Amino acid sequence: MTATYDSNDDIATLEEALPLEALPLDAWHRAQGARMVGFAGYHMPIHYDGIMAEHSWTREHAGLFDVSHMGQIGFSGEGVDEALEVLLPADIKGLKPGRQRYSMLLDQDGGILDDLMVARPADGAFDGAAIYMVVNGATKYDDMAWMIEHLPDEVVMNHMDEQALLALQGPEAGEAMAALVPETADLTFMQCGAFDWNGVTLWVSRSGYTGEDGFEISLPADAAEGFADALCALRQVKPIGLGARDSLRLEAGLPLYGHDLTPAVSTIGADLGFAIGKRRRTEGGFIGHGRVMKELADGPGTKRVGLKIEGRLPAREGAQIFVGDNLVGEVTSGGFAPSLGAPIAMGWLSLPHSALDTALEIDVRGKRISATVVPMPFVPHRYRRAVA
Repeated sequence: MTATYDSNDDIATLEEALPLEALPLDAWHRAQGARMVGFAGYHMPIHYDGIMAEHSWTREHAGLFDVSHMGQIGFSGEGVDEALEVLLPADIKGLKPGRQRYSMLLDQDGGILDDLMVARPADGAFDGAAIYMVVNGATKYDDMAWMIEHLPDEVVMNHMDEQALLALQGPEAGEAMAALVPETADLTFMQCGAFDWNGVTLWVSRSGYTGEDGFEISLPADAAEGFADALCALRQVKPIGLGARDSLRLEAGLPLYGHDLTPAVSTIGADLGFAIGKRRRTEGGFIGHGRVMKELADGPGTKRVGLKIEGRLPAREGAQIFVGDNLVGEVTSGGFAPSLGAPIAMGWLSLPHSALDTALEIDVRGKRISATVVPMPFVPHRYRRAVA
């Protein structure tokens, strides 16, 4: 039986799902003893040995995640850089081969349609695509429809659904990856490239969604099982499920689309202004530019913040946040942080109440619990950055 999973659900409350698609590694996950749930239209492993154990393993060693539900898209054709700069606030023209950037799709009002990674392949990867993009699994078809609507006919978009996507994350990820593909040891955070493993072409970026060092690896779906077996044969690596992926990203202060990010919220309020290139701020020209510029100048009305929760009771998505009798915000992600041994949350607050150390109360099942605005990330990032 497969169950539906929401990032803030307790496992015991999971409900049966409608028919779902299978990941390329579906049988492999089941053979590893995974408990499968429905997420973003796919059967996905929520855990193998338990969320707490898998969370701790990833923080201490290296965890292998199957993220093949994500959308992988290649772009080519005349004027592709200029065309994508209409859709994205990133500096695409300045993106060098073998580099990637975090960016977003914005709607006409500056609301966030999705957040994504965009890279410029080198070495003829992806059949010579000029740009490679990874978008969220739950929104990938909407994203592609939006892009088709706004891209000129000269730009060709290729949904690479024949590719699997794996993520290797943790402080020992570099050592493990180098054991199979030694050349990846030279990559630093947000660098990427094509590499050979036993005759299979891997597209590897040094990035991820846990706050730890690690890699995301795109490879042909029919090669995914062999590569997963090779990684998990190493002493550093164990398979890790969706549950620990969510607790890890929450500790790292990384937003989840559909929860912390939606079309109702803005790039600046979400504290994602770093993703807007300096040239793009000046020149504009991207969809949603007006709202971005206004909020850069005047400030947003609401802001995404980190919340430290007093006691042991976690605050889940949708819980209302108060100052006295005044409703000032809402929790968008929350749960127990295994690395901290305490509950934490992320939420949106009205700007006057979003300053660090602001004392708040959160309504959890009719009970008010105390909370404080704190910096994010909750657990420091440990990316392998280039030495200046």
